[in-house]
Amino acid sequence: MIQIQNIDHVVFRVRDLSRMAAFYTDVLGARFEQHQTHVDLYQLRVGASLIDLIPVTGKLGQMGGAAPGKEGHNVDHVCFRVSPWDETDILAHLAVHGIHGEVESRYGADGEGPSIYLTDPEGNRLELKGPATSP
Repeated sequence: MIQIQNIDHVVFRVRDLSRMAAFYTDVLGARFEQHQTHVDLYQLRVGASLIDLIPVTGKLGQMGGAAPGKEGHNVDHVCFRVSPWDETDILAHLAVHGIHGEVESRYGADGEGPSIYLTDPEGNRLELKGPATSP
């Protein structure tokens, strides 16, 4: 039987690599891990997981067809578990970057708890998830 433990990585096809890398590092605290030049893949570390960015004009990016846009996205959303969770600090940090968020209670892997939806510069929906308040 297969037992999945967590998300290993998420891959986004991107139009503007610099802007997207800046968003994930400056706003969400990811750190650059490596650039696999043979496939033009940029890897950013977030906790125990990776966010991979592939330019739509690169080798891998061209294999995915048209670039993501208003009428089509690569994913619905990706949820990142945030710890420690201090919604006042998180909302203030997002506001510094021009992002307005609202905390709502939603169900996730650990149960019902606070979360905030936002979008990255290319329209990918993201969710920041706090700890469960009830199972």
